[in-house]
Amino acid sequence: MKNKTYNKKKILVVFGVAFITILGLIGRLTYLMIFDAAYYQKKAEALHEREREIKAARGEIVDRNGVVLATNKTVCTISVIHSQIQEPQQVIAVLSKELELDEETVRRRVEKVSSMEKVKTNVEKEVGDRIRDYNLAGVKVDEDFRRFYPYGEVASKVLGFTGGDNQGIIGLEVKYEDELKGQNGTILTVTDARGIELEGVAEDRVEPVRGDTLQISLDYNMQAFCQQAAEKALEEKQADRVSVILMNPQNGEILAMVNVPEFDLNDPFTLQEEVGNVTEEEKQDLLNQMWRNGCINDTYEPGSTFKIITSSACLEEGVVSLTDTFSCPGYRMVEDRKIRCHKVGGHGAETFVQGIQNSCNPVFIDIGLRLGSDRFYEYFQQFGLLSLTNVDLPGEAGTIMHRKEDIGTVELATMTFGQSFQITPIQMLTTVSSLVNGGRRITPHLGMAVLNTDGTEKKQFSYKEKSGIVSEKTSATMRMLLESVVAEGSGKNAYIEGYRIGGKTATSQTLPRSANKYISSFIGFAPADDPQIIGMVVIHNPQGIYYGGTIAAPVLRSIYDNVLPYLGMERTAVGEKTEQ
Repeated sequence: MKNKTYNKKKILVVFGVAFITILGLIGRLTYLMIFDAAYYQKKAEALHEREREIKAARGEIVDRNGVVLATNKTVCTISVIHSQIQEPQQVIAVLSKELELDEETVRRRVEKVSSMEKVKTNVEKEVGDRIRDYNLAGVKVDEDFRRFYPYGEVASKVLGFTGGDNQGIIGLEVKYEDELKGQNGTILTVTDARGIELEGVAEDRVEPVRGDTLQISLDYNMQAFCQQAAEKALEEKQADRVSVILMNPQNGEILAMVNVPEFDLNDPFTLQEEVGNVTEEEKQDLLNQMWRNGCINDTYEPGSTFKIITSSACLEEGVVSLTDTFSCPGYRMVEDRKIRCHKVGGHGAETFVQGIQNSCNPVFIDIGLRLGSDRFYEYFQQFGLLSLTNVDLPGEAGTIMHRKEDIGTVELATMTFGQSFQITPIQMLTTVSSLVNGGRRITPHLGMAVLNTDGTEKKQFSYKEKSGIVSEKTSATMRMLLESVVAEGSGKNAYIEGYRIGGKTATSQTLPRSANKYISSFIGFAPADDPQIIGMVVIHNPQGIYYGGTIAAPVLRSIYDNVLPYLGMERTAVGEKTEQ
């Protein structure tokens, strides 16, 4: 009797728990069906919708004349949808053959249970078309775009390149990412519960928007002239690298920028030289070095081209005149230090004009000491040397300069002829441009305009300009002095009969001095009385003769032999070159 009562109670408890549980489930179901119906309706629909991205074509990059420097090539992305595959062995065999992949790799991707699995990207269009013609269930061929550079190595460190996601990585490609990237589109398809696309149901399609075209100031022909000349100098002088910049000194438009050796933009992740077994980290470091734009990313001691800046400051301040006379015994004692002239025996008695023609260090030490360290530093600031040029390329390096309070007499003496501090080539060229164009500090740049896909102008870029860097009188005097350097002085190897060219040579030694490595450079502009083009050649670690006037000046002369007639500058009779 007792057991019967106990069993009866037990049954009632179980029944009660079950009843309460059922009531809870009914309540929960009611809540879901009434209050959360909209949410779960969307979730259910999502299970039967599949979205695929349609990549937008990236905007082109064209030179000032419309020559296409960066464009797009149609490629395909091959994917598989596991739930739709009907004959997996056939799919594996076809994809392995057409994509040149081993069967095991393809099998893993085909048998992976996922909504969509990419088998291979950047597949040539003709291969994608062949795969599409097989009509294999579960295999998708989507057209995509890959960046293509028609001229390979031309302007590689300026243009830059894109990664696998078609986003810019270096150069103009990353600087103007927002203008170039475009907007991707989508395809929305409907599937049944098994994930198989339903026929007869319309696709929801959002078309992609192509990126805008970027027009830059670079001139393809000038770039080619410069690259050929730089490659020749690199080979002949067995140098580490050679940089060349051409610019319009009146407005800062960069017409050419070369850094040889360049690299193949269509294969940017392959090192140019065999390096043996290296770690991934070491390889990335080597790639970073290969991609560096030495014109803006690297600093150097400018050497005697900086005498243009010292001369301008001293003329502007009035501490020197053209008729001032100096004596050069081949050195100058500054405190307890003997600072030599490049001419061991000295230049003897000379005027300031002859001093700049001879590139005489003692002359510049003398006028720099007249100016004094405080005013010298202030002119550094006034000329813009302590700020970035703001060139529209990523990674611009700043000037490496003494603190004002640390500039003693010896430091000042060496700075007057371009040693003991470092600047970038683009900074040097921009500053000289400002000193010969009438005293206007211009902003060097490549971006000119953003164009619509039909070629009409959408946006024009503007750049800051600062006047009053020096007076027009000082600027005119500098143009005259620098023309005499080419006509009669150390820059005579840049002379071209019939053209008025001004310029300055330089030879500087890299650190540490004990390595005996040199940098040879030359800056030259034309026409000397009204500069429309200014150029710079920098040769790093040339072998054998390393003087800038001997090896860098002829490189710019060879470039100007082609470029000046190309720009429509006619030769004029200006007399014969004065032999030295």
